[in-house]
Formats: sequence, structure tokens, C-alpha cells
Amino acid sequence: MYKKLTAFSFVIISLFISSSFVSKNKVEAQEINWMSIEEAYAATQKNPKKTIIDVYTDWCGWCKVMDKKTFRNPEVVKYITENFYAVKLDAESKEDIVIGNTTYSYNEQNRANDVAIALLQGKLSFPSMVYLDEQFNMIQPIPGYMEAKPFHEVITFIGDNHHKKESFDSYKANTYKKLYKDSLVSL
Repeated sequence: MYKKLTAFSFVIISLFISSSFVSKNKVEAQEINWMSIEEAYAATQKNPKKTIIDVYTDWCGWCKVMDKKTFRNPEVVKYITENFYAVKLDAESKEDIVIGNTTYSYNEQNRANDVAIALLQGKLSFPSMVYLDEQFNMIQPIPGYMEAKPFHEVITFIGDNHHKKESFDSYKANTYKKLYKDSLVSL
């Protein structure tokens, strides 16, 4: 009887410990590892990878909704983590930002940092996502709030280089549905 009780206790403790690790990993997997634009630039120099930049402001309501919903979707988090350096950039930052040999400063006239103005090509709209290639060159800025599914369509279109092969409409209608049919359930 004592041996059965000990074995049963061992099984229960093992299940408890393993479920602790599983739930801990789930929580960690639901957060994007955001970095500064300077950190992403430095990382790209050592290990080239595409960069996604969330250009936001503190007063932007839709920016906060993207933070709470879109950027917490497990499929979005997983894809960004595996395929991009992820940057949060406050468009109104008054701090100087140094990328390579260029220093970007706060622009009083536009009430924004020059790096945000450059990345958004002068069209200040928040939130905006900016996509850079592995050499930190512009792919495309995309303004506006996006729910998880349309956002996942965009990040996979750019992340997997489909933007070089087909139109976005063709990708959404055909390629995306084939490649990410299993992901669609959680989006």
C-alpha cells in the first residue's frame, strides 16, 4: 500500500511540475521581444534578419489596442519572433537616435523624431508598421490598426518574401490559405 501511495504521489508531483513548465512557456510565448531601433540595427549587422517597426505615440488609442490584441495573438507572436527583429518606436521621442552614422533628432515643426518621419515617408499616421529588409533597407510602411488575421497575412507576405513573387491579393486568396491553414484557427 505504501509503495502504491508513493508511486501515486510521484505521478501527481510530476504532472504538477510539468504543467507548471508548460503554462510558463505559454505565457512567455505570448510576448514579443521588443527592442530599440538602435538594438535592431546592431543585431542586423551581426545576424541579418528582417525588421518590423511599430511606430506609435503615447496618445494613440489604436496603438494600445494593437498592443493588447494583435501583438498578443500566439500566431503573430510566434511568426514575428521567428522571422523579424521587432522594434517599438515612439514617433514623438525627443531623444537622439543613432543608426549607423546618422543621428536623428526631434523635429519641433513636425512634433516627431526625424527617424519616424523618414520611416513613414513624411506621412505621420499611428499606428504604422514599417518593414525593413535584412540590410535595414525599406520594404514598405503600412499605416493603420490591424486585427490579428490581416496582420498575420501581411507579416507572412513580407516575412516569407512573397512580396517579391506575387500581388498581396493573390497571396491572400491562394498562397496564404494553403501555407497557414492550421494557423487560421487561432487567428
